Amino acid sequence: MSTEARHLQRAASPALSARSLPVNPRNRPEDDASSKNDKAIRRYAAGIDRALSLFDTALQEWADYLPFLGRLLKALQLHPPGTSDIPHKSLVAQRLSQCLNPALPAGVHQEALKVYTYIFSLIGKDGLGRDLPYYLPGLSPVLAFASLLVKPPLLSLFDTFIVALDPADLRPALKGILSSLLPGLEEESSEEFERTHEILQRLKAAISSADDREKSVHSTSGDQYFWQCLFLVTITSKSRRPGVLAYLQRHLPRLGKATVSVELDGKAADGRRPQLSGDAEAVTSPEPGLLIRCFAAGLSDDQMLVQRGFLDLLVTHLPLNSGVLRGNVPPADHVRLVTAAVSVTARREMSLNRRLWTWFLGPDEPSAEKDGALATPKVVDGRDRAQERRVKYFQQYALAILVQSILDMFESDAVPGEKARPFRISLALMDQSEIGGFVVPRVFLPALRSVFRYQAAAATSEAFDEVLRSANVFFDGVESGLIWDEISNKLLRSTKMQMADPRAFQDSLKLAFFVIKNFNLQEDEMLTTHMPLLVSSLILKSKSLLNKSDSQQAELYAHLVNQTLDLTGKLLDMIPQRAFAAQTSKASASKNLNLDNKAFLANMEKYYVNVRESTRLDASPIDNTAIARLVLQNIIQLIMDDLQSVDGSRTFLEAELSILEKLCRRTSVAHLLDVNEILSIIQHASQPFAAKSRVHVRFKNIASILSLLETMHAALTSTSWLEDHRLRPVLSNLLAGLWPHLSPASPKTNVEAVRCVWRIQSLSIDPKLVESCISALMVESNFNNDGQDLDVESARRFATLWSHSNPSYGTHTRRPSMVPPTPKPGLTITKVHKEHILARPLLLLLDSLEDPKGVVFTFTSGWLQSSANIQVIFDFVQQMLQADWLSPREEPGVSTRTADAEDSPVDLDEYMYYLRTLSNIMEYTPREIWSSLLSQMNDNGTHPGVDIPNNHGNLPQKGQRTQRDVVTNQSRLARIGLNVLANISGKRANDKPKLSRLKQAAVSLLQEVILRSSSLEDIAEEVESPVIAALLSSIHNADHPLQVSLMSLLSVWLKRRRSEMTRNLGTNHRKTTSGDHSSQRTSSVERQIKEGPRVLPTSPPPSLLDCISEGLGSGGTQPVLHHWIRFLDLCLPYYNSVIFQVLMPLVERFVETVALVFEDLRVNFRQENVQITAAIAPVNIMIELLNGTEQTLARAHERLIEDESSQNNAKSPEQVQGFFGNMVSGVFASEGPKTRSTTANNRLTVILCFKDVVKLCLKIWSWGGDSAETSLHEAALSGSFNHTSLRLRNRARRVLEHMFAAESLECLETLIEAWDGTRKANKAGVGSSVVLNLLHVLDGSRPRNTIPAIFNALYSRTNPEALDPERKSTLTSELLDIDLARFLVDYTRSLEDDAMDEIWTDCIAFLKDILTNPLPHRQSLPQLLGFTALLGTKVDNTNFGENRKRRKELGDLFLRQLAATFTIKPLNVNVEYPADDDIILILATIFPDISKVLVDSDRIVAAANTVSAQVIVPTIRSKNFPQNVTPTFLDLFGILTRIPEASKGWKKDTSDAFNDPRLFCRATHELASSHWLPLIRQWIILDKERMADFVSRLPSPTSAGIMFGVGASSARLEADRKAQLNLRRVATLLLAATGDSFVENIGPIQDKMADLLTATAASSPSCATRAEIYMLLRAIILKVAPVHLALLWPLVTKELQEAISSLYPGRNRDKYNMHCIVHACKLLDVLVLLAPEDFQMRQWLFITDTIDAVYRPQGLESRALVDELAEDLDANAGTSHVAATPTPSLLQIGGRKPLLTAKVLQGIRNEDLLDRAIRPFLRQLSINTFEGTYSMTSFDWQACYEDLLLDIFDEKSLV
Repeated sequence: MSTEARHLQRAASPALSARSLPVNPRNRPEDDASSKNDKAIRRYAAGIDRALSLFDTALQEWADYLPFLGRLLKALQLHPPGTSDIPHKSLVAQRLSQCLNPALPAGVHQEALKVYTYIFSLIGKDGLGRDLPYYLPGLSPVLAFASLLVKPPLLSLFDTFIVALDPADLRPALKGILSSLLPGLEEESSEEFERTHEILQRLKAAISSADDREKSVHSTSGDQYFWQCLFLVTITSKSRRPGVLAYLQRHLPRLGKATVSVELDGKAADGRRPQLSGDAEAVTSPEPGLLIRCFAAGLSDDQMLVQRGFLDLLVTHLPLNSGVLRGNVPPADHVRLVTAAVSVTARREMSLNRRLWTWFLGPDEPSAEKDGALATPKVVDGRDRAQERRVKYFQQYALAILVQSILDMFESDAVPGEKARPFRISLALMDQSEIGGFVVPRVFLPALRSVFRYQAAAATSEAFDEVLRSANVFFDGVESGLIWDEISNKLLRSTKMQMADPRAFQDSLKLAFFVIKNFNLQEDEMLTTHMPLLVSSLILKSKSLLNKSDSQQAELYAHLVNQTLDLTGKLLDMIPQRAFAAQTSKASASKNLNLDNKAFLANMEKYYVNVRESTRLDASPIDNTAIARLVLQNIIQLIMDDLQSVDGSRTFLEAELSILEKLCRRTSVAHLLDVNEILSIIQHASQPFAAKSRVHVRFKNIASILSLLETMHAALTSTSWLEDHRLRPVLSNLLAGLWPHLSPASPKTNVEAVRCVWRIQSLSIDPKLVESCISALMVESNFNNDGQDLDVESARRFATLWSHSNPSYGTHTRRPSMVPPTPKPGLTITKVHKEHILARPLLLLLDSLEDPKGVVFTFTSGWLQSSANIQVIFDFVQQMLQADWLSPREEPGVSTRTADAEDSPVDLDEYMYYLRTLSNIMEYTPREIWSSLLSQMNDNGTHPGVDIPNNHGNLPQKGQRTQRDVVTNQSRLARIGLNVLANISGKRANDKPKLSRLKQAAVSLLQEVILRSSSLEDIAEEVESPVIAALLSSIHNADHPLQVSLMSLLSVWLKRRRSEMTRNLGTNHRKTTSGDHSSQRTSSVERQIKEGPRVLPTSPPPSLLDCISEGLGSGGTQPVLHHWIRFLDLCLPYYNSVIFQVLMPLVERFVETVALVFEDLRVNFRQENVQITAAIAPVNIMIELLNGTEQTLARAHERLIEDESSQNNAKSPEQVQGFFGNMVSGVFASEGPKTRSTTANNRLTVILCFKDVVKLCLKIWSWGGDSAETSLHEAALSGSFNHTSLRLRNRARRVLEHMFAAESLECLETLIEAWDGTRKANKAGVGSSVVLNLLHVLDGSRPRNTIPAIFNALYSRTNPEALDPERKSTLTSELLDIDLARFLVDYTRSLEDDAMDEIWTDCIAFLKDILTNPLPHRQSLPQLLGFTALLGTKVDNTNFGENRKRRKELGDLFLRQLAATFTIKPLNVNVEYPADDDIILILATIFPDISKVLVDSDRIVAAANTVSAQVIVPTIRSKNFPQNVTPTFLDLFGILTRIPEASKGWKKDTSDAFNDPRLFCRATHELASSHWLPLIRQWIILDKERMADFVSRLPSPTSAGIMFGVGASSARLEADRKAQLNLRRVATLLLAATGDSFVENIGPIQDKMADLLTATAASSPSCATRAEIYMLLRAIILKVAPVHLALLWPLVTKELQEAISSLYPGRNRDKYNMHCIVHACKLLDVLVLLAPEDFQMRQWLFITDTIDAVYRPQGLESRALVDELAEDLDANAGTSHVAATPTPSLLQIGGRKPLLTAKVLQGIRNEDLLDRAIRPFLRQLSINTFEGTYSMTSFDWQACYEDLLLDIFDEKSLV
């Protein structure tokens, strides 16, 4: 409400003082006349009473009303002389009102009006004024539905009696009287129009006459009151608006002129408010806001004719330059009016829009008054002065307020339809250029911000899409110049504000990104004119932001720079190439070619000023070539500045280079690049990259410089700059910077670094650049200074370069010619080119094979054995030797050539060099690869210098080539070698390499001794311990070559020792040649079995095992880890007798080491700055350790199988045969019968190790597949991460496949255990999908294998006797049968539907076997029931499920299983089950698709009946009902109601639950709205007679048969309780139904309520049921349309009056206790909140519904029952009555809510209800109702609904 209006002087009316007011009839007994001791009067009252009694007994149809009315009229005519009071007038008025029911014919209405006429003439003017509250409510609604015969007498009644009443009597009821008469003005051509109009005029005069008599200063106060009431009717009653419109068109004064001139601020020249005319003052006083709201309501009406009429009134009576709008109306109300007016454009109706444009632009004739100073006009055609005047008028009076109204609509929080409305309005305004041209520029950016913010606030994506569509339509309609003017202004030209608050600029950037993503920016003008301008401006903005990067908010400014550059790049992507090709003109081109930054910004500003001020404009005056030049200069400057700070303080190079590349690709100004300056700066920036500086350089910096060079190469047409002498040092420095990033210890950047190497080569004109630089780096980076040409780190880096440069491993293609082709700059480097470019570095690496004692040799030999591209290396060296020279017959030719050539020594050295290189490659290459290479050279023989593997595939060591030449003293030489190993040590650091070589020589000596000795007896006790001790020492010293030599020595020693023991024992066992197979990476159990039984010699000393364990876990052995794995594989056969004792320590060491390395690798990928270390590649370490783990487990499992096979017992014929006895054996588990206890312990040991490895492999496999883990890594380095994770995942998967092939059941249980662990940790109770995905990719875990294994696991826990021993689980996993059943369901759900064909037979057999003996499976039966249903659902989706026999079989099994589930494990309805084990939840999941499981309707009915009998009925009949009812139970119940075949069962269950008295409690309320009411709704849809049934149960009050005493009281209480429950049931049915489902039952319900309302405290049922009647009335009002409630209002009015009047002090409250009164107040609260139109004509009886609620005249006492009662109660309580203020919380967004709710009443005792709840409610009701009407806020229907539900389901209010 207007704050200014509150200070207006209230009209005073002495005539309406308390002394002159008649006594309110509610404050005195109803029938004073009947109380007199007069026989005639008593006879008169008895006659009327007898006539009234006919209404309850004789009325059966409408014809019976006529005798009743005649009898009543005759009884009234028999009044004693001198008596004017009507006995029983309240009941008489009620019956007459009921006779005016719209359903009755006109004849009845006419007779009723005759009775009214007689009564009014009998009681006279004073009596009618006193009794108007009784008689007027019945007459008020009649004119709206009266027939032509009824309207004349009705109008005569109003004209003769009501209008003639005293103004004091008319004032409270004026709004209701107006509502009664306005329907007569709806049709101007009707007969009753003029008469109704005359009555309204007389009524207006009557209201004003009181002021005339009193000669008040404000003589128009009566007019004011009349107009205010008329406006309130317009606001609250839609159906009366046509009548109001007709009256306003005739009598609304014109408000367009004021008596003083109005300036722009709405004030007079002297500061006073403009003095309005008397008529205008009457319309706008005391509250001008009602006038505005009257128009706003009319403009928002659903009928277009009403909208058109109010628009006409705006144009003619309330123009925008009106003094009322400019001076009297607050700005908020002015905005409200304009908002309502402009909203009519949403109809897209031209007739409405034309009137709206007229209102905005002013009348057609020029205004006579002077307008004063006007705003700067837009460019207007001088030929049309009228248009110029209209534009000026709009700018002065409409523009600001219209813009504000649209902005308010954008800022409001509304539903999607309302949120999209301002976009449609703005689009419609654009149709009128005089309006849209001014409005759209001011609302364009707020509109975009609105939809941008709504993206985050929208409830659903569909809601946002709806708003976005409207925004796109609006956006497309705006001129492109305006769009980019606003965007550029927001981004660039608000610099001062945004620099002070950089976050504002950040928000602008976000908005710009949003616009680019969601709106159409493909117009040619946008692409060719505006986007280039914005791009150049953004580059300049970036420079200004960089100047702020040293401030305290440096991080924020850096982020802003990144975002600005990103936005620039996106805009460049959208600009076509042709945009920079055309010029505006030669003159503009020459003028703008050399623009500096300031001149450009000034020209741009000038251009957009012209855009705003012009309706038509040519292309941009700034040439796009000049723009491109400007952008190029500035972006180059930014890049150069960033290169100067390559230390990492700036991180914008990547974005800047991307912009430069895009710019060069789209423009022809690349020739303007200053190559010399760029190369100089790049050369200076690349100086720190040099390898000698050993400074770790960020990879991004290197890649950025390289991208700059590539951009220059692509942009410049000339390649002369490639020959610049400064380019080669730059490229060399880049290679030096990339060199550390090739380290395998940091795999994060390996792939990208290799790509950069070849990009560098493509930029060089020197084909040998990469070759020479890499070779120099390999030689220069020997950090250890050990005298070798290479260090191991360089070798590893080159290996990385080689492997990623040759990705096509193992491909055999035709080899190229000898002379490698020279790649040209800018060309792609092919694979052939890469091989020849890397020739020299490769040879440097292969040179290390000449020194077997060196560290690099160890790496190179291992690399050759594991390198898959050895074919390429060998072919390359072969070509260098020339293929024909290797042939034996060509050997003489070599010497001939060497002798004849002048430089023969050089040639021989070269040949010998390549020959040694080839020999070394062949020597240190695995046997299989070497054989392949030999066959390619010559099938008839090999070169004499090449070593050939022996028959076992072992490569000979140095010294083995001439074994026959070794002749030594065994004992002496052995002691010498052992003495060197044990006693010699170095004190200085420089002695260590020499010492290592010395010990290697000693080891070689010992090895030769052992190999060539015929017997080891002399040295058997001397060798083992010293050698093992030396090996342990070499681990601590990280002496890798010595470790390899010692392991080779121990391998030979153990092999010879075993051979001698075997020979001495005279056995015939075949020698174990496990070392021959050590190079194989698989560990198939089948291969181990084929080798046959092994001879188990005495085990080696325990110290060897400790040494091996130390070597596997030490960091000092990582470079030679593959040798340790091979050594372990050679030693394991010698531990065969104690393999189970050593297995667990070895596996624990493996698992621990792999886990540590894996965690380090994960941390490495998470780090931003990778630190290069000298450690070997972690990926290779993990793969080697996994190989060793796999080999160890294979050896142990092999021995376990041998032990179990040797102890195999024949199967007992008495063994139980079950389902699993019939299944195919050996699907997963290895063969083996029941074992002894020792063997069982050994199996347990193996299985525990298997479990540890399975968990480890699962962790590794899930690394790359975890989306959360993957998202942590940079997108730019995703190639390296994918490469690394893929290698590890594949290796882990292969290990798991081999383990599954050996022990499928145990491995599967381990995975299930991991799945169950994640399920329990997850709040949602969902298991990890990683396990399921893994099972789907393992070769050995197809569904036909996995499903039976799960069945085995289940049976191992429930009924192990039914399983064969080899199928039983060891039960090492902490899994219950219920956990396995859950996994079975989850796994089956993840399978494809087509997999059902594979598992069908096993599943059916399993289910049959369970049903044979279901007791052991009682815990998992619910989950297995879900499994059965899941089978049916999946089978239904396949052709396999078309077999009816299979479907029938599955249906039978499901029904049997369902019955068994409840038989074995009955449902305890009083226990809350866990979510996973809740049978109700499982059934609720199954039954939506029950038709897919049970095809036949009979089976569906049977299943539904079973669920009903076992779940629904026990729950409902439980003692804890309804506390035991859960949402899941009701979900299941609701699903059953949607099964048509099962309707008979669930309807009975619903009826039982609904008839249970315990249902109505607070526990039910929590689920009422979401579950119970939808369930009841479904019930009453199928059984519509339920309502009639419950209505018939409502009893009529009776006093017959009531006895005194305890029995009588109990009977009465029982009757009260039954009546209360039935009333609540009827109310619940109404709330559950949809719309007007029970309209036909309203009449019977009303009759029953009328009977119950006659109850007294002594009747049965008693008056205690009134509260439930009020609840039922609230339900009817909420759910039934008001048009069906005409018959109800007399009853409601009378009952509310009596109930609330009982609060008067001294009244007898026997019929109305405090609980009933509270619910009566709640009913009144809901009525005034919802305000049905029929009730609006009665609400003046209860509240002050006019302006008097706020501006009550002095001395006027309220006639409204609530206000009067509030004053009396306050007076009785001893407190003064103060004016109430509206409750702010009730007027908030979301709708007006009731005042008196259960939340308000919570915690208030019954004796305190009057003071703490009812009195505040009565005091606030009128003012809050008026404020709610004034705010025009809709009511919150849901709040009323929820409060009623809370009252219905409150068991405390039941007797």
